[in-house]
Amino acid sequence: MNEYGKKILFWTGVVLVSAGVSFGTFKIMEKSISSNTSKNLQNTDYAKNVGFDVVSHGPEYQTEFTKAAEMTVNAVVHIKSTVTSTQSYYDPIMELFYGNRGQQQPQTKVGFGSGVIISADGYIVTNNHVIDNSDEIEVTLNDNRQFKATLVGTDPMTDIALLKIDGDSFPVIKFGNSDELKVGEWVLAVGNPFMLNSTVTAGIVSAKGRSIGIIGSNQSNQRLGIESFIQTDAAVNPGNSGGALVNTNGELVGINTAIFSETGNYAGYSFAVPSSIVSKVVTDIKQFGTVQRAVLGISIVDLTKESAEQYNLKLTEGVLVQGVADGSAAAVAGIKEGDVIVAINGKTIKNSAQLQEQIARYRPGDKVNVTYVSNGKNNTVEITLKNAGGNTNVVKKQGVEVLGADFKELTANDLNRLGLRNGVQVTDVKDGKFKNAGIRNGFIIVKVNEIRISSEKDLEKVYKELTSSNQRGEREPVMFIVGVYPNGKTAYYAIDLAQ
Repeated sequence: MNEYGKKILFWTGVVLVSAGVSFGTFKIMEKSISSNTSKNLQNTDYAKNVGFDVVSHGPEYQTEFTKAAEMTVNAVVHIKSTVTSTQSYYDPIMELFYGNRGQQQPQTKVGFGSGVIISADGYIVTNNHVIDNSDEIEVTLNDNRQFKATLVGTDPMTDIALLKIDGDSFPVIKFGNSDELKVGEWVLAVGNPFMLNSTVTAGIVSAKGRSIGIIGSNQSNQRLGIESFIQTDAAVNPGNSGGALVNTNGELVGINTAIFSETGNYAGYSFAVPSSIVSKVVTDIKQFGTVQRAVLGISIVDLTKESAEQYNLKLTEGVLVQGVADGSAAAVAGIKEGDVIVAINGKTIKNSAQLQEQIARYRPGDKVNVTYVSNGKNNTVEITLKNAGGNTNVVKKQGVEVLGADFKELTANDLNRLGLRNGVQVTDVKDGKFKNAGIRNGFIIVKVNEIRISSEKDLEKVYKELTSSNQRGEREPVMFIVGVYPNGKTAYYAIDLAQ
């Protein structure tokens, strides 16, 4: 190798050694800088000096949904409800030959929703609006078994209904404590949206004690429904109603009931009835056939800046008492207009929804401690709750039996003999609304509020719709009855169910 080649080789070696030294030195410095930076960032004084709060961004734990989903998906059922009604239409041919007669055309409407099995012997909780006025209820389990369900009872004021299917050893979801739910906690919605069975969605609790005004008001603009919803951002769509809201332990903490949307589909928020209310309602329905609802006997509104100024109050939260019924539980305890209720049994009350939720847990005769502010002073008093009738008696289930009569379905021969196409006969009139209206034994009910009646079930259906509409504040519960007596005399009666 000549002299020139030796020089090239020498300087190539120098470059390679220098590069290696530089790279090694860089890695050592990088490690040192990283270590020092990490230590400095963890130094509280340093963080304060530079004006930042240094926190760990790693999760404290990894949320696990699969266990909760596996524990609950088999106990959430698909519900199909069928409503059959008749619609009148005008027929000019019938009028030409027989006078002014209309025709009756049956119509069938089918609705879908979800339900939750809460006992191994087949009790199912769902929303009242899922099965309202249904003639037939069909339940499909996650394993595709189908059952005809019996309606045990409903509570329109909380939009809860209880069904029963025959069998045993059904999968169940155990009740959890909705009081322990915290805003920001993970929850799962389990149901059947858009006919997609066994759908699970996840979200967090966005708020508690939320009232959105979906159950209705009466003519005095008083809220009759009990609304203290759990608000979540778990996706809920049509078909989810009546399904389960569960925590990450797979416990039932709510019944999915409504969404907030202008389109009818999920738009970011959904609402569930808390399990604290659901468990009380279904227990009452099973035991008494109807809900034993306790009341304080007051009219209330949320406290606002304006109302606080009106009553010279220094409070910013609570429930303002606007009126007290004579002889009510609140009146007996000394609560009066202008007082502000701030706690029930030591639990802070910030708005009307929270007050409703707390009182809805109790029955007439139960005692609660009510803390209220009156004339600037805090007072706590023990109150014995009453029912809407002003006493502590057990309220019995009310259906067409309140009309005070028995009913007999007519045979085809009976109808032909009387010249009728439909009707149900009144028998054994007792003390009650029918007797007070002047209805006598043998009267045949043909129509109630323009709806043709062929059976006691038809009559029960009209009665239920009237009373439910009244509870929702939509109309007064008056039955306009048209019928005939066996001698051919037509009679008309009007019965006010509210009296």
